[in-house]
Amino acid sequence: MRVGIPKEIKILEKRVGMVPAGVKELVQRGHEVLIETQAGMGIGLDDNRYTEAGAKVVGSPEAIFADSDLIVKVKEPQLSECAQLSPAQTLFTYLHLAADPAQAEALVTSGATAIAYETVTAADHSLPLLTPMSEVAGRMSIQVGAHALEQVNGGMGVLLGGVPGVDPAHVVILGGGVAGSNAAEMAVGLGAHVTLVDRSLPRLRELSARFDNRIKTAYSTQEKVSELVADADLVIGSVLVPGASAPKLVTADMVRGMKSGSVLVDIAIDQGGCFETSRPTNHQEPTFIQDGVVHYCVTNMPGAVPRTSTLALCNATLPYVIELANLGTQSALENNKHLAQGLNVRKGEIVHPAVKAALAALSNA
Repeated sequence: MRVGIPKEIKILEKRVGMVPAGVKELVQRGHEVLIETQAGMGIGLDDNRYTEAGAKVVGSPEAIFADSDLIVKVKEPQLSECAQLSPAQTLFTYLHLAADPAQAEALVTSGATAIAYETVTAADHSLPLLTPMSEVAGRMSIQVGAHALEQVNGGMGVLLGGVPGVDPAHVVILGGGVAGSNAAEMAVGLGAHVTLVDRSLPRLRELSARFDNRIKTAYSTQEKVSELVADADLVIGSVLVPGASAPKLVTADMVRGMKSGSVLVDIAIDQGGCFETSRPTNHQEPTFIQDGVVHYCVTNMPGAVPRTSTLALCNATLPYVIELANLGTQSALENNKHLAQGLNVRKGEIVHPAVKAALAALSNA
């Protein structure tokens, strides 16, 4: 099979869909790998590294899309990329279609098969290709939140961990999954006062034990979320419904009731966001202020640390890329029910139930 790796074109997105080690694994199995020139330069991997691994470096994205059977990316295809896809091709990348009807329509029109990293499952019901980026985003959320709390960035001028004689900041984390637990780990490490909110009592017990009671836990109700958000200095939104739009846990009224200079970081923005006041931002202009509250809503948070993110992601995606290349898309999907859960678009139709329902809800809104 011919596998193509285009250069990412989303604003300030420096990650790359495959590292040279992955190229070598595919070439050794008899596959051909095409990579767009300078696709890896954002993480210090020049074309020579890919050539040495056995890839063919090509000069344009058009050549990648024209000549590849399987296209491996990081972020969702931009509309110009969707227009280059054909029915014979398979796209393997993050899609996050539930909040992006324009991209969904473009993929449907292309006729290509599109498999989304974020809905591939594992035997334990986890999301193995979303997990590494959730780990990165969760840890980053505290980093960017602390930065946004600085007065020069619109924040209230609070140091996350405080100092002797001065209270630390109160960090509220909505969602105790992979991203939320990683956010808690960072916040606790910096000395913040942390409250983690979730709807699963077993998960709250697990996290309380994991952090040896260094965090407070709360069961998620609208009343409790409202109470905690009003007191918070930094709120991390990390809720996830696989394939579907994120629930709006924090209403606009709640935001209006927050302290001036407090900060919201919406990790769920890829899936529409879990704050009612959220709107997508990018790494060039990562924040905006509404009702006196700083909002950080970057849709590709891990792209700020592209080297770490690329290595973590490629470790997870490579076995699936090899499987798709070795067996072909049809056989790979038939033989691996967990990979098949990643199938979002095929033969001009949205086929993932949660994605389909989310897009239908958007069109009827």
